[in-house]
Amino acid sequence: QVHLMETGGGSVQAGGSLRLSCAVSGYSVSESCVGWFRQTLGNEREQVAGLDLSGVPRYSESVKGRFTISQDNAKNTLYLQMDNLKPEDTRLYFCAVDCCDGRKWLSTLCSWGQGTQVTVSS
Repeated sequence: QVHLMETGGGSVQAGGSLRLSCAVSGYSVSESCVGWFRQTLGNEREQVAGLDLSGVPRYSESVKGRFTISQDNAKNTLYLQMDNLKPEDTRLYFCAVDCCDGRKWLSTLCSWGQGTQVTVSS
């Protein structure tokens, strides 16, 4: 049974920073195949960052250079450091784990947290 709890969301001005945390139980973040997604207007989940099965970080072009994904294996916690935030980053953000089928990344397989809201004002 996987349980995820995202914290760290809030309201900031454009150019500001937030750090999201995801406390994980039922899955080891050292296994990688984890990431961060955000909700779209169509109620879909768009991936913004991830650690593939080898632990290599990946980022969408829209956040590359501004967001950093990391993990603390001792705390079994996943993080998303968000810098230079823009109004278009205003979304509900979700932590995701256990996203791989064998060696393939398949986002539909992920387990999800409840989401944490990020709001960026101009």
